[in-house]
Amino acid sequence: MCRWMAWLGQPVLIEELLFNTQHGIVDQSLHSRMGAEPTNGDGFGLGWYGSGEGPGLYHSVAPAWGDANLRELAGHIESPLFMAHVRAAIGSAVQPTNCHPFRHENWLFVHNGYIGGLHAVRRDLMLAIEPGLFADVQGSTDTEVVFHVALTFGLREDPIGALERTVGLIEAVAEQHGIPDAVQGTFGVSDGSTLWAVRYATQGPARTLFASSDADAIKRLHPDNPRFARLSAEDRLIVSEPFSDLPGLWHEIPQSSAVTVRHGGVLEHQAFTPRVPVSAAHA
Repeated sequence: MCRWMAWLGQPVLIEELLFNTQHGIVDQSLHSRMGAEPTNGDGFGLGWYGSGEGPGLYHSVAPAWGDANLRELAGHIESPLFMAHVRAAIGSAVQPTNCHPFRHENWLFVHNGYIGGLHAVRRDLMLAIEPGLFADVQGSTDTEVVFHVALTFGLREDPIGALERTVGLIEAVAEQHGIPDAVQGTFGVSDGSTLWAVRYATQGPARTLFASSDADAIKRLHPDNPRFARLSAEDRLIVSEPFSDLPGLWHEIPQSSAVTVRHGGVLEHQAFTPRVPVSAAHA
């Protein structure tokens, strides 16, 4: 399907998490252990927040493991909040406009999974997008449609609530078309200050998603690890699959749930319950 990661914490060189980990996101692009496909080589995307206005973006259709430009950038960009995504295309073209993260103003959005029967539901979902946002959909992925529907339903004010309404709409439209597997996957969202993540599937097990343990717990478990000694209380990772096999570092995010990561290493959990938005229910 895809793999993604998000970091919120102290500023770090991006290469530390993309390249300098046992099983980081670049390694996962070639050797995913928990994904639907072991190889995710249909493009790469990086979105980061720094000193400029809004997030920066780098997209490439080259596989992450062979992208010399990515390695060069990752070795020189330091960021306190960034998201990376490796893609395994399932029906849409391999092109830069289909690479995650997607951006709107100061928001970034990534997805691992699919919208079932997209060819049948895409028109209805596109028509739900606010007219002022409609022209911003440039690619052909289901993810970009989901992002713009969520923006329409209030992502900027209430990210989890907007995604609940978005998924509720998708499931309602899919039901009208006789599509049982409406939504599958995980979603990641950030405004540059906070990070939100969702794990959900209409039916069956959802794609995997993990959060890192708090820094103090990691240091207590592995006191002799020099990399972990540099961790601060601010640091949290959300990942499609763990970056290492060391015990105690990762906690699986339950299915049908959402997490909010705030500065200070705060990790909040809540249930994720899709609901049809009022505007759609009375349309």
